[in-house]
Amino acid sequence: MELKYQGKTKDVYSLGNHQVLLKFKDDVTGTDGVFDPGANTVGLTIEGAGRSGLKMTKYFFELANANNIPTHYVTADLDEVSMVVKEAVPFGKGLEVICRYRAVGSFFRRYNDYCTEGQALDSFVEITIKDDEKGDPVISEDALAMLGILSHEEYNTLKELTKTICWMVKEELAKKELELYDIKLEFGRDKATNEIILIDEISGGNMRVYQAGQYVAPLDLEKLFLSNL
Repeated sequence: MELKYQGKTKDVYSLGNHQVLLKFKDDVTGTDGVFDPGANTVGLTIEGAGRSGLKMTKYFFELANANNIPTHYVTADLDEVSMVVKEAVPFGKGLEVICRYRAVGSFFRRYNDYCTEGQALDSFVEITIKDDEKGDPVISEDALAMLGILSHEEYNTLKELTKTICWMVKEELAKKELELYDIKLEFGRDKATNEIILIDEISGGNMRVYQAGQYVAPLDLEKLFLSNL
């Protein structure tokens, strides 16, 4: 296998035939040793985080595929902590799509003059540009279109896909009395078909989840959520 890219939480290898292998690491994003799914730097290493993230990702991607939601997922190997996926082309240099159900994290820091922490939000979707040096700035629909990153039609497709996927995740978590506060997704274009597809992962490492008002750490989330499944 040819190493294509070393990411913060995953390494990417080329398999040929428009497929790549993602090798999950135990590194998670955060600052000052504290996990933060919205951070753009590796904050700490948690033993077992890679396998934990892959287990949840496998569950949610297989559920998405079963519900005819377009994704890059092909198969996963929990023993090897790896996942085979369709090769995808990013939008520009990469976008992150956040769906928020509660005013926490960077949303609250930006808008705390207008809301209270934890205030309910109605599936609020925002898009940020992946740029560590600039702190992943938020970008509007018009700017995305004017800069040739996303057309208005593609933006609407992304927004509706995000709401559908995140509601699916939220409902699944609710079955275990877990509440999804926010979640970060990534999308790209299938290199073979050009279809917009969900890429990257869906795990505790890219979402904030609470139980009875208490934050649930990523590894604890996987154990709580996947128990008896």
